[in-house]
Amino acid sequence: MKHMTQASLPLRRLSVAPMLDWTDRHYRYLARQITRNTWLYSEMVNSGAIVYGDKDRFLMFNEGEQPVALQLGGSDPSDLAKAAKAAEEYGYNEVNLNCGCPSPRVQKGSFGACLMNEVMLVADCLNAMQDAVGIPVTVKHRIGVDRQTEYQTVADFVGTLRDKTACKTFIVHARNAWLDGLSPKENRDVPPLKYDYVYRLKKEFPELEIIINGGITTNEAIAGHLQHVDGVMVGREAYHNPMVMHEWDRLFYGDTRSPIEYADLVQRLYTYSQAQIQAGRGTILRHIVRHSLGLMHGLKNARTWRRMLSDATLLKDNDGSLILEAWKEVERANVWEWRG
Repeated sequence: MKHMTQASLPLRRLSVAPMLDWTDRHYRYLARQITRNTWLYSEMVNSGAIVYGDKDRFLMFNEGEQPVALQLGGSDPSDLAKAAKAAEEYGYNEVNLNCGCPSPRVQKGSFGACLMNEVMLVADCLNAMQDAVGIPVTVKHRIGVDRQTEYQTVADFVGTLRDKTACKTFIVHARNAWLDGLSPKENRDVPPLKYDYVYRLKKEFPELEIIINGGITTNEAIAGHLQHVDGVMVGREAYHNPMVMHEWDRLFYGDTRSPIEYADLVQRLYTYSQAQIQAGRGTILRHIVRHSLGLMHGLKNARTWRRMLSDATLLKDNDGSLILEAWKEVERANVWEWRG
């Protein structure tokens, strides 16, 4: 699959965060139907799994997903370079290095957030990846690790990588990562958000592309952040309430094309699910519709939609027409006041 030319790619004004077990190709298909311009990120994939495992399993994506980035986890420069090269060959538009995940399993592999304590190793990794590919190599990180609360911690991390590598894009989760004492879930909520640290990075490093991430849930918040930084990355809200993305193209990219209507989106999901199931790669309906449970958020009978698409008895037939049946329950209960 050929990747789009860099000149034809939209800016990273908006992106959906890489989320383990969530942002697989089925979710990304759904998101791409709602927004044409937003950057989409894969789940974090261990570089070794790509180098030594089944590349198709980890790298295959749907036609039309671009712009799409692969997020890699790892700390071995050679493996990361090989994985990045494979990503470029598969057509990804960017490779991102994870320096923010705090999970114990990731720590055991000596990557994720603990890499923030080893900035020269991060530089070696980024340089190896950049030497291997022609697409952008970016980094996603926290503002500090454990009880590192001073702004200078993240400023030194970014400044060193600016000086030692060609990396120009830094995606900053505006919380600390606590490597001990908090679960990965708690690490997404408990450490306080410090958006001002990310704004300050942009002022101190104006030549870099600084993207803010963490706790952002509304279009009003996105617009506010864009007054201070180059881009906004949204995580859980874009997953649990996918239609939050519905106006992004118009609001943040000046795209005058009409956004998709619910009925058309449902029809595309049905067609996609049938094609994926019939392709015979082991995909079942549950793999696809689990990402759509929040799609009717805020509408009458949204609960019925969720119940039908998560009912094991209804799902066992592996027939995408269940999506159409669930949609009928929502459609008849709502008065449609907008049509895109």
